[in-house]
Amino acid sequence: MPKSTAAIIVAAGRGTRAGGGLPKQWRPLAGQTVAAHTIAAFARHPRINHIVLVVHPDDLDSAPWPGDMQAEIVTGADTRRGSVMAGLEVLEGRFDQVLIHDAARPCVSAHVIDGVLAALEDAPAAAPALAVVDALWTGEGSTVTGTQSREGLYRAQTPQGFDLTAILNAHRCFDEDAADDVEIARRAGLPVTITEGDENNLKITRAEDFARAEAILGQIMDIRLGNGYDVHRFGPGDHVILCGVKVPFDRALQGHSDADVGMHAVTDAIYGALAEGDIGQHFPPSDPQWKGAASEIFLRHAVDLAAERGFRISNVDCTLVCEFPKIGPHAAKMRETMARLMGLEPSQVSVKATTSERLGFTGRGEGIASLATVALVSK
Repeated sequence: MPKSTAAIIVAAGRGTRAGGGLPKQWRPLAGQTVAAHTIAAFARHPRINHIVLVVHPDDLDSAPWPGDMQAEIVTGADTRRGSVMAGLEVLEGRFDQVLIHDAARPCVSAHVIDGVLAALEDAPAAAPALAVVDALWTGEGSTVTGTQSREGLYRAQTPQGFDLTAILNAHRCFDEDAADDVEIARRAGLPVTITEGDENNLKITRAEDFARAEAILGQIMDIRLGNGYDVHRFGPGDHVILCGVKVPFDRALQGHSDADVGMHAVTDAIYGALAEGDIGQHFPPSDPQWKGAASEIFLRHAVDLAAERGFRISNVDCTLVCEFPKIGPHAAKMRETMARLMGLEPSQVSVKATTSERLGFTGRGEGIASLATVALVSK
């Protein structure tokens, strides 16, 4: 069984060295705050089950974090260690492992997160780092006084990952401040595996770092494609519901819900792009509460889940496969309805129909099939 994973994003610092009059995590960056980009990177990762955002007490009333953010808010302490401890304590007993990340690192990639998670399969602690490649000097004032070997030296990054119980116990036995959580883990005797870091995973510290981070974020775009397919047979009735529109017909589609084959295919395409299974996993047909349910319940859930993961829907293409009823007279209304339910413009939604040239079950008029493709783009 996969280990459950929580992420702690530490955003309680007051650092203003980067300028702007605000703590750097709440300053704007590429259309959002620095912290919002950081939160989104973890929210859209399929293996992160929960996020804890640790903030300064002064920020609780001002709410500088994203309004639609799905994260648990925890009040931090005067030190970074104290803030991390606050996050760990609310997670105790709820998850198997934890990733601890600085809010001021908004350019963290899924590849870096994946590397830490992979190492945690066999180790109690892991963290990304980059080997030091530049020559190292010692100096006094503006004068070089010597050189230092760079062999075995690394530049530490976050997220730093740990077995949750192990790092919580390590923090409880540590009463000093520390450079990072790896130092605390090592003091407790935990071996720490080094994983691959990323030059783009910079920590914003100075004013010029904002320009570099914005350039990096402009290059990073997570694009997901998902496909959906659904089929429903005809049964007794006087209408069918397709893409949210009631279409008069001498039969109805059969299904546990309202059997909206088009909306089901689009919903499954969204789940597929998120690697989140299908409608049956989220709304089991064996559960009587979904009998006769409106399919827009399923679609809204998928759309909300995409937003929680930090994605927006770029476009939707839905194809209905049937000999009848005729879709053309209703296609515009279907597009408008689907767009409204997903918070899109009709120009982002395609609904079209084709026949199967009288071949197969659709050709024999036994039912309707639908195929859908959805594109998701990271916010």
